[in-house]
Amino acid sequence: MKMSGADLIIHLIERQGIKTLAGIPGGSNLPLYDALARHGSIRHVLARHEQGAGFIAQGMARVTGRPQVCFATSGPGATNLLTAIADARLDSIPLVCITGQVPRAMIGTDAFQEVDTYGMSVPITKHNFLVRSAQELFQVIPTAFRIAASGRPGPVLIDVPKDVQCEEIEFAAWPNPGLPASPPALDFNSIAAAAALINDASRPVFLLGGGVTASERHAIRGQIERTAIPAAATLMGLSALPSEQSLALGLLGMHGAVSTNLSFEECDLVIAAGVRFNDRTTGRLKHFCSQAKIIHVDIDRCEIGKLCQTCLGLVGDVGQVLEALLPLVKTRAASAWTKRIAKLKALHPLPASNPGDFPSPRTLIRLVAEHLDDRAIIVTDVGQHQMWTAQTFPFRGSQQWLTSGGLGTMGFGIPAAIGAALAAPERTIVSFSGDGSAMMNLQELATAVEENANIKIFLMNNNSLGLVRQQQSLFFGNRRFASGFSRQPDFCALARSFGMPAWDLGDEDPRLKIAEALGTPGPALIHAPIQEADVFPIVPPGEANRNMIQGGCHAHIAI
Repeated sequence: MKMSGADLIIHLIERQGIKTLAGIPGGSNLPLYDALARHGSIRHVLARHEQGAGFIAQGMARVTGRPQVCFATSGPGATNLLTAIADARLDSIPLVCITGQVPRAMIGTDAFQEVDTYGMSVPITKHNFLVRSAQELFQVIPTAFRIAASGRPGPVLIDVPKDVQCEEIEFAAWPNPGLPASPPALDFNSIAAAAALINDASRPVFLLGGGVTASERHAIRGQIERTAIPAAATLMGLSALPSEQSLALGLLGMHGAVSTNLSFEECDLVIAAGVRFNDRTTGRLKHFCSQAKIIHVDIDRCEIGKLCQTCLGLVGDVGQVLEALLPLVKTRAASAWTKRIAKLKALHPLPASNPGDFPSPRTLIRLVAEHLDDRAIIVTDVGQHQMWTAQTFPFRGSQQWLTSGGLGTMGFGIPAAIGAALAAPERTIVSFSGDGSAMMNLQELATAVEENANIKIFLMNNNSLGLVRQQQSLFFGNRRFASGFSRQPDFCALARSFGMPAWDLGDEDPRLKIAEALGTPGPALIHAPIQEADVFPIVPPGEANRNMIQGGCHAHIAI
């Protein structure tokens, strides 16, 4: 067989199971797009910005759990993509990002649209490649997919010079597709030791992270419930358990409930599964669970003991480890510890919401949740709306939760929701966004309409960068600078200009409009003017989780 490098790439990614990809063409990747056009079997989603293409691929990857692909050209195309790549790295999302590059002879000459994509992407990728010949593609493409999906998943970048895309070579056979490496073998002695520690503990708690929600072993959720051990979650792990279960503690950390943070101050053992101990979860690290032992379960050996001292580390696929561990854990009856948890919840409830106090943001989230089934996918941008949703949305343990956790990228929500809809067209995709975040990638409304993506965007508009304004008020002498918007577009008119139906909840009972919007097929924008409000509780940056501010006052530990 004889084929160009560009044709090889298209055939090789198709052999990896890729049916849809997002991207934008440019001078340095036009041979790749020509091959894609001639091949015809892979659906291409034309994003309006390369960052949008990266987040569309992320949305597909987060929903399917498998590596997804995005394309960008050299220079600004590649640099626009870097934020989405960095976001995927911190949240452990498997991507294969393929960028065009200037011809090999022009690399290093400051050619038009030349940047060192390989060098810039080293710190934010799991691995990257600069392809020097078409022959290398036979190894590079399968290897990229294997690396992206193996162990702790992450993004891999492949930079392909234009002349390599045009180079023709002959070959006799296709390489095998790249498959994920097998996870580390379980250490059953360590698992037995962990079970003994849990059974001996008086006040144990689970901390569930993104590694649990990414696991395909959904049975572990029922097993965690069976243990009757209280369970909290990181931002990435929120949908791991039903949030209204009596022992579900919800979000831990900076915007966690007072009862949750106090529970971790009083516990004597933390079983941390698939977590990175991010500072937004732990607060000031040296004060995090200082009286407790920590068992850490993670597929990435490097994470064990990196930030928190652990008494026992279990390296392996989180789902496999918990499947082996949880049957050894004794079921607990009502105890002084569970009663203490119930008391803390009663003493420190999160702010309530009711249909009568709209435009309260929490009420809006609850009203939307009432209309969703258990298979809905919930997406957020980044900001106050993200934290209100994390605190308020009644996850039932079967819904999926897509949010930018590690990098906290404003502009994530709309394109990630499009990707989720492409991967799961039969499911309802609801994206909560703020006016500041929505404006970061608003151009992707055109992509949503073009793809008829079944996304419902609830745009919570408080005319500000809400979290910035809140921190300025609390920690910078109430000097609100560059955090309020003096001019705003008509978001409904703007959506309609893209061909997207839109509703405004500002002038009458929102429930009928919410139901109508959610019942309308395809994309829709629902504009929701909300009252100025802050996210409480909040742990001041750099403080211990015990030093919470709740509605303007400090909440102290009740021993």
